[in-house]
Parts: sequence; structure tokens; C-alpha cells
Amino acid sequence: MKPRILLVEDEQSIARFIDLELQHEGFDVVHHSNGRLGLDSAKTEEFDVILLDVMLPELNGIEVCRRIRSFSNVPILLITARDAVLDRVAGLDAGADDYIIKPFAIEELLARVRAALRRTAIEPKEEKKLIFKEIEIDPVAHVVFVNSQTVELTKTEYDLLAYLVEQKNRVLSRDLILENVWGYLADIETNVVDVYIRHLRSKLPTQTAKYIETVRGVGYVMRE
Repeated sequence: MKPRILLVEDEQSIARFIDLELQHEGFDVVHHSNGRLGLDSAKTEEFDVILLDVMLPELNGIEVCRRIRSFSNVPILLITARDAVLDRVAGLDAGADDYIIKPFAIEELLARVRAALRRTAIEPKEEKKLIFKEIEIDPVAHVVFVNSQTVELTKTEYDLLAYLVEQKNRVLSRDLILENVWGYLADIETNVVDVYIRHLRSKLPTQTAKYIETVRGVGYVMRE
């Protein structure tokens, strides 16, 4: 079965170009030109990746992303002409997995879509449960428990926590985390890791949030 891509883009020339290239690469594409229709489609249909423009009529891409995250962990790639750090952080805070800035090379967009699909396809990495103090990660059910209570995480937050626990006692650089959690090293700043660490700490109970230690000038570690 072909991977299904939801493309939400209001610039018709760009949408047509992306649509044709994705179809040429073997993807099944559904296109909508405004945020509200894109959100409705995400609610009623199954997609493998969502490509979401930020500046959309009726409902902007950041809000669409935030609402999708309330019911789905599907990989979301934001497409934006706004390259300010605050705009990118806003997208990541809303739950996006990645972003690409206009104008972009279609080869890079396709590479990021393939990377998102690989991250989805390879999990879980292990069948056995991962245990770290009060934290229990079940890779089969794709659920995280702290003291037997479920912790709701996005797909990327889950992958990040699982990687930190798998590599416990090892100080991990931001580049290494990007490569192993996001699945590639591309034109993406290492501060994305800091954003997701902050998200993860905010969702874990206070005591367990402290288990993720910051090593200044290096990266992060979870020590036993």
C-alpha cells in the first residue's frame, strides 16, 4: 500500500509542484488549501505524514498542528516562509516533528518525508520493556508509565525518552540525539533537542523530570 500524505498548502503552484513530485515518488497525496479542511481530513482519514503550511486561510498551520496533536501522533512537517527562531520554536511547541523553510529544494523535502516514514517504521527498537527507576517504557504498546501512571507523550517525545533510557549513564551530544531520534543530520538546529527536552520534562512528574540531566556544553544524560 502506498504511504498516504496529507498536504495542506494554499499556494496552488507550490501545492501542485509538491503533489506531482510526491506522486512521482510513489506516494498517495490528499491536498487541501485551507487549515480547517486539512484538520477535518486529518480527523476522518489515516495518513502516514502530514505536510502543513503555516500561513493558511481560516485556520493557521500552528493551530492545525496543535489540534491534530490532541488526537494523533502522525508525523507533521511544517512548511514555512518564516525563518525566525521564535516561529520555528512555536511550531515545535505545537507538536510538529520537523520543519522546512521556503524556498526549499524538493529533494530535501522528499528526504525529510522519507526520514519521517523510517522513524515510524522502525519502532519499537526492542520488544522488551525499558526500565529506569520509576519510569517504565513499553515499546509494544508504545506507552510510558511513571509509578504505574500513564504519561501522555507525542511520538517524538516518546522516541527521545526511550533513547535517553536506552543510553543511560552515557552523556549524549545534541548532534547524536538528532541523528538517532530524528533519524538524520540535516539543516536543523540543535536547539530543537533543547525544545523537546523541555517538553519532556514538563510532562514527566517533578521527581522524574530531574532524571534528565543537562551537561553544560555537551548535551544530556540519564544517570542511575
